[in-house]
Amino acid sequence: MKSIKIMITAGLIVALSSGCEKVLEEHPQSQIVPSYFNSPSGVLGGIAGVYNDIRGQWGTEGFTVEMQAGTDEFIQGVNAGTGNAYTYNGLNSSNFGSAWGVAFQDINTLNGVLQYGQTIELPETTRKQYLAQAKFLRAFWYFYLVQTWGDVPLHTEFITIASQAATRQPAAAVYELIIKDLTEAAADLPNQPTAPFLGKAATKPVAQFLLAKAYLTRGWLNNTASDFTQAAKLCDEIIANKSAYGLDLWQDYGDAFVPANDYGKETMFVSDHVLDPKYGYYSVGGAAGGGAAQNLSPWFTNWNYPNNSGINSIKNAAGVFTNSGTSGMIRDSYYGRPYVRMRPNSDKQTTGTRAGKNYFLDQAFTNRDVDSRFANSFYTVYISNTAVTNTPTTANNTRGIGYTTVPGSDTAVWLPDYEVPGAPQFVGSRPFKGIVVPPSLWNNGIYPALKKYMDPSRGANFNDPSTRPAVLYRFADVYLTGAEANFKAGDAAKAATMINVLRQRAAFRKTNSTAQNTTAATAMNITAADVTLDFILDERSREFFGEWQRWHDLVRTRSLIRRVQEWNKEAATYIKDFHMLRPIPQSQIDRVVEGPKFPQNTGY
Repeated sequence: MKSIKIMITAGLIVALSSGCEKVLEEHPQSQIVPSYFNSPSGVLGGIAGVYNDIRGQWGTEGFTVEMQAGTDEFIQGVNAGTGNAYTYNGLNSSNFGSAWGVAFQDINTLNGVLQYGQTIELPETTRKQYLAQAKFLRAFWYFYLVQTWGDVPLHTEFITIASQAATRQPAAAVYELIIKDLTEAAADLPNQPTAPFLGKAATKPVAQFLLAKAYLTRGWLNNTASDFTQAAKLCDEIIANKSAYGLDLWQDYGDAFVPANDYGKETMFVSDHVLDPKYGYYSVGGAAGGGAAQNLSPWFTNWNYPNNSGINSIKNAAGVFTNSGTSGMIRDSYYGRPYVRMRPNSDKQTTGTRAGKNYFLDQAFTNRDVDSRFANSFYTVYISNTAVTNTPTTANNTRGIGYTTVPGSDTAVWLPDYEVPGAPQFVGSRPFKGIVVPPSLWNNGIYPALKKYMDPSRGANFNDPSTRPAVLYRFADVYLTGAEANFKAGDAAKAATMINVLRQRAAFRKTNSTAQNTTAATAMNITAADVTLDFILDERSREFFGEWQRWHDLVRTRSLIRRVQEWNKEAATYIKDFHMLRPIPQSQIDRVVEGPKFPQNTGY
């Protein structure tokens, strides 16, 4: 059963419909007034509107770039656009900030819910759950804001009269509110999803997890040992009570990304998306764009396989992959749309301590024969989906044979994670029907694409956006957040134990025998001596690559500048210390015309 599908136009909804797949009906309002929150439906509508606004960020193109570009994990694809976010070159107040206004609008709505919802006529337990949802969501947005911009305006009362004045409050005060809200929310939220907040909306363990993240982040900011200890304790509590919370890890890492498991035991919190076009998020077959609350996350890393898989591609005299011949693939639903916005950072460093290495294969995914997370995260084999006839005399066909590819059987493109002699048309001395593109031939137009979020369910309308939910939090993160907190608290042995839970899971493969899986799990174990900050960050790459976390991970651990300079050569020259915070949106600065000017973050 999926959650309430929260659909609104102007941030307000008032009534629930019945049925298994709960949907909030739309009743748009032009203005929020206090009287709106004087009924249970008004309070519920305010909360639902905030859930809806989360959909307008997670899964959309600009927000995905904001959360992942300019890190050690991702560099530009050939269609990345201007690239400011990837390189930091020319980054300014016109970049980013799509969620700034949305977050503060939602915070004001939640303040109304919390201010006026105290007296609505509801059973006490129901009222508490509604107010707990509001506290969680207010903390959710403030945590995003303070991580991204530092000091931000802090509001806890419902604003009904617009003001042209605004000030920023210290991050310390923002964290105090976040921690207070999440502590109270965790006390009143149910252990598992409860009507009307079904599916994977906020629950007690979700609030506890976000609270642990807030303590951990504040601990890094202030080097506060007690915050690390508190974060570790919260993660322990979630794990100890996982049965009561209906949470656990899948035995196979890959099962966490099977569409049928999107609302399963490992998923903690999602932003829903829907198939029904009546809600206006897209028109069937309309070739959806990058915004409008549409989930396009399956395709941002997807290379242009229909146009760049020429069957007679060659390696030119300079050793560069050159596309040639009829394409071995056509666009289909299974492999998705080729946006080519970002790609895994497989470029080798040319200088510095990492010279000759790339982050993707030489640091993050190093143990690929045992660790299943590389194979479960990226497409390396594209099966032919069109019949292509190649004659021995066709230009650049060096194989010396003619053939016709068999859809569904032949491999059209193989992207091995190691060098293959004879590539791209041979494997050693054996002619290959498709093309072989090893790491030395990867570039900004051809590379392994992230497959975690692929959505083949759209049938003939394969240009439509995905209706899979955007999964914001997985149970696996409880272990790695706890490991990081224990490491900072001085308990590397406990950190290693928690990391090993995920590493042992990563060793499991359905194709292995029990004995083989046992041997692999043992090989993946680490000890306390192995636990360093860089190891934890690398482990987070292996576990959460492409899951909207990396920029905040590096900022939280004060590692952004160092890691980018070590591993990301397109950004290393331009990144500066002040890039640890994003620029305040210019629209915010321009709107403050009363009182002191609204200050920009240093450096922008």
